[in-house]
Amino acid sequence: MIRIRTKTLFLPGAGGSASFWRPVAARTALDSVFLAWPGLGDEPPVPEVTAFNDLVTLVIRHMDEPVNIVAQSMGGLVAIKAALAAPDKLRRLVLAVTSAGVPVGDLGGVDWRSDYYQAYPHAARWIGDTREDLSARLALVTAPTLLLWGDHDPISPLAVGRRLCALLPDARLHVIPGGDHDLAQTHVREVAGLIEQHLMAPAAPPA
Repeated sequence: MIRIRTKTLFLPGAGGSASFWRPVAARTALDSVFLAWPGLGDEPPVPEVTAFNDLVTLVIRHMDEPVNIVAQSMGGLVAIKAALAAPDKLRRLVLAVTSAGVPVGDLGGVDWRSDYYQAYPHAARWIGDTREDLSARLALVTAPTLLLWGDHDPISPLAVGRRLCALLPDARLHVIPGGDHDLAQTHVREVAGLIEQHLMAPAAPPA
């Protein structure tokens, strides 16, 4: 019997670059697709992306079959909104140091916008206005989910990961000691192993 590998979409954070996840993916056997966010970070804008929900639409276009999604930071909110819009097209999910639709500020997260616009002065301003509390809808995201967090992240502190773990029906939280908001770049080998193990696990038998 021929086994068809599931495509994995890698979503960056607000830095927007498709290259963000490449070092991690290179250490896996995943069928990887790397998305970029037009108009964010140093990525050039395109006319069809002028608001946050346009990023969600971009991801859904790639969900022409059931996919895995791996998402960093702001990309996690995109991933959750795509999962809510197309639940039958999501097999497994990995969320790394993200809000994923819970109020990070209420859980101790610092405001990242000033530093972001200093680093990326030409980035679209709408990204800084994105505020959405999806806490009440997270129970609808039933895909098996791996939450990757560090215990030294001021932007998305560990309390956020714990809240998501409590709200998502099938979630497991893995904490990387010393991990910061850039743990996918500072702990490449460990992150790659955890992602591959989660995404390549066989599907659970029907109840």
